[in-house]
Amino acid sequence: MNTEDAHLEPTRRGFLTNLEPSRRGFITNYPNFQHWKKLTSGDVLAPKPLNIYVHIPFCAQQCSYCYYRTFTGSRKSEIDRYVDAICLEIEIAAERFHLKERPVLSIYFGGGTPTLLDEKSLSKITETLHKHLNIDSTHKPEFTVEGEPVTLIQKKADVLKRLGVNRISLGVQSLSDDIIKLSNRQDTEEKVLRAIDFAQGTGAVVNIDLMSGLAGETPDTWAYSVKRALETGVESITVYKMELYANTQYYKDVRNKTLDLPSDEQELEFMQYALEQFEQAQYLPWCFFTFTKGGRYEHVHAPSIWRGDDYYPFGTSAFGRLGNWLFQNTNEMEKYVSFVEAGEIPITRGHHLTSLDEMVRDVVLGMKLVHLDLKKFQRNYGFKLESFCGATMRQLESEGFISFSENEIVLTSKGMLHGDFVGKSLARSISIPS
Repeated sequence: MNTEDAHLEPTRRGFLTNLEPSRRGFITNYPNFQHWKKLTSGDVLAPKPLNIYVHIPFCAQQCSYCYYRTFTGSRKSEIDRYVDAICLEIEIAAERFHLKERPVLSIYFGGGTPTLLDEKSLSKITETLHKHLNIDSTHKPEFTVEGEPVTLIQKKADVLKRLGVNRISLGVQSLSDDIIKLSNRQDTEEKVLRAIDFAQGTGAVVNIDLMSGLAGETPDTWAYSVKRALETGVESITVYKMELYANTQYYKDVRNKTLDLPSDEQELEFMQYALEQFEQAQYLPWCFFTFTKGGRYEHVHAPSIWRGDDYYPFGTSAFGRLGNWLFQNTNEMEKYVSFVEAGEIPITRGHHLTSLDEMVRDVVLGMKLVHLDLKKFQRNYGFKLESFCGATMRQLESEGFISFSENEIVLTSKGMLHGDFVGKSLARSISIPS
C-alpha cells in the first residue's frame, strides 16, 4: 500500500471495494458484518469513568498577577451560602445526568483557595460528593486540594488528611521574600516552608507551583527559588509562565511605568535553568511544566482530561465535559447561587465538539503530556496523523522541537521550553490541510 494512501484503509472494507455503476448492492450498514467482533452488553453499556472538579472562588489575598475571578474579604455567611449551593448542585446534577452510575477517577478542589474553607465546609462538600457519586472507598480516586501556603496551618492539614485528600498542591510561586512582596502576597519563605511541612505530614503527594517571570525576578532570585523547592523534597514541582492580563495589578503598574517585568527572553532563560536543575535532581516531566521525583507520582486529573475523558464541574465559572459537549457554569456568584437554589443546572454556555474539534483537541492537549500516542490517534480516527501533518512534523523535527517514530511524537528539551507551540502547529495542519 502506498504510504500516502494509508489513511484511506478503513474505506476499503467490504462493500466499498470494486466500485462500478450498478443498482445492485443495497447498503444497510458500515462496516459490513464480516468485520464485527463478538461483544456483550457489558462492553457496550459499561459506565465511563468521570473526573470531578469543585471550584472555590474565595481567596485570602489578591495577587498582583492573578487574572481569575476571585473574591477576597467575603463574609462567612456568603461562603456558607455558596457551599450550600455547591452541595445542592451536586445532588441535582448527579440525578439529572446519572452521574452516580459512573466510577470517579479523580476529585479536584481548585480555586481560588480551597484551603480557605473551614473544616465544616470542606467536610460538607466531601460528604455530599460521597453520597451522590460513585466513589470507591477501596480503590480511592485521586483527591487533590489546592492551597495557599498562608492558609495551610496544622489544623487544616489534619482536616485534609481526615477527609482522605491524597494530593495537595500549594501555590508557592516564589521562595524569595523580595519577589513575594512585589506580588502582593502575605506569604514569606518561612511560612511557605512551614506549610509544605504540614502538607507532607499528611502523607499526601505534595506539589508546589512556581511561577517564572514574576516582577523583580533575576537569575539569582530564580535560582534560589528552584534550589529551595528541590530541597523540600516534595514529590512534584510545577512551573507556570507568568502572563500579563489587562485585569491585573501588574498590568496597571506596567502601563503606569511603575513596574518592570522580565522580558520573554529572560523568562525563557529562567525556564531553561529550571529544566537543567530538575534533570540533575532526577525530577522528570510527565507534562511540559510539571516534574516529579523519578518520573513517578503522575497527576491523574489533568492527564485524564487532556486525553479526552469526561469531567463534571461544580461551582461558579467551573467548566467541564460530558460526551461531545463542553460547558461552563455562570461566572456570576449571585446568579449561580440563585440558579441552584431554584433547582436549576447553572450552565450558561458551551460548545458541541465536531469530529474535527475532537481531533484538534486530542493533539493540542495531548502534546502537553510530552508524548503523543500516534497509534491511539489512528485507532480513534481511522487514519494516520502524519497523513495531514507529515510536513509539519518533519519541519518541527528539523527545528529541534520534536522527535517522532511510527508510534509517537515526543517533545525535545527545546519543545518543552516552548510549551503549546508544538500542539498548536500540528493542530493547524489538521484544521487547514494542504
